[in-house]
Parts: sequence; structure tokens; C-alpha cells
Amino acid sequence: MFVRTAGERDLAAVRALLVETWHATYDAIYGAAKVTEITDGWHSISSLRSRLTRPNSEFLVADDGKLIGGMAFAEGAELIMLKQLYVLPSLQGRGIGGMLLDEVIESFPEARAIRLEVEEQNIRAIAFYEANGFLRSADVGEHTGALGHPTRVYIRALAG
Repeated sequence: MFVRTAGERDLAAVRALLVETWHATYDAIYGAAKVTEITDGWHSISSLRSRLTRPNSEFLVADDGKLIGGMAFAEGAELIMLKQLYVLPSLQGRGIGGMLLDEVIESFPEARAIRLEVEEQNIRAIAFYEANGFLRSADVGEHTGALGHPTRVYIRALAG
């Protein structure tokens, strides 16, 4: 897998990746119907397309030439806001998430920290972020999970 900037031709594959990953991760937490409702809105082609040209952002995919295996989207300047980082369930644990995270950080050379919010029941994601140097913040998440619970906030200081 190599990481590159996403383009228009990647959007259908990115949407499919997000739908598959969300169902694998959240069906047991929210139920399949709620996950379908969320992915139909948040991960529509038009929603993804709007991210391609958003100022001060980076939309990345992990690609092996045949398959989009992961994606990430972040915005920011001195503080990177990691909005999305997902890897196909069948490819998790192979370093793809770390490659995407590294490329996000390299895409914002002026950044002093990276911040994210994660659903408190997404134990695998929390373990991934903690293993990659993120610390839980006392901040309350700006978003709430699909069941109305606050999200956890994690921050990682960056050299700079």
C-alpha cells in the first residue's frame, strides 16, 4: 500500500470502504439501520466530494493499485483536526492506519498538535490512537456519538 491524495475517481471506493468499516465497527453498538442512516448522509459521494477542495485540508487514500484499503481526512494549520481515519476491516493491523496518520502529520508541517474525537465504545480505535502517542484530553468532544454520548477527545503533541 502507498498513501496518496484522494481524487474524484476514488470517491466510490472510499464510500464503499466507509460503509463496510462503519458496519463492521458500529452495527453492534448502534444497530445496522442507524449505521446505514449515518453512512448515507456523512459518507455520500457529494459529502466526500466536498472534501476534495476544502481549504487547509488533506484527503488521503491508501492504495495498492487495485484496492483502496484506507482513507484519512484532516483539516487545520497549527492544530490538525483528524476528522476521519479508516482502514478496511480485512486489512486492519497491517500498518495502513499508521501510514495514513504519518502522512496526515507530514501534510501539515506547521502543526504543533493533532486532535481527534472517537466514539467511546470504539475500543479498537482508542487502542490504535493510544499506541500512536495520543493522550486522552479532559476536553469534552464537540460531537456526540449516534446514541447521544459525548465522544472522547485525544491529542498528540508534535515536534515543532
